Amino acid sequence: MRMMKIGLALAFALGMSAPVMAQSQTKAPVVKAGKGEKVCRHTFPSGEKRAWVCKQEEPCCAWDLINYVKCGSTITKCL
Repeated sequence: MRMMKIGLALAFALGMSAPVMAQSQTKAPVVKAGKGEKVCRHTFPSGEKRAWVCKQEEPCCAWDLINYVKCGSTITKCL
């Protein structure tokens, strides 16, 4: 009986947090670029949106497999 109550409490707690997490992944953060900068935006296959700032000459790099974004190098690009 006690294990059933603990299991129900965990299921309820996890069930309530899922909509909040899904909601926060759909909105892109507000990012503004300064002089000599640009805003990079990428949407991952999971639906998560990311925005980050890079220098004007640097490429915007995003890897879908590991959910990672960064500013690249002018020499090696996105390596």
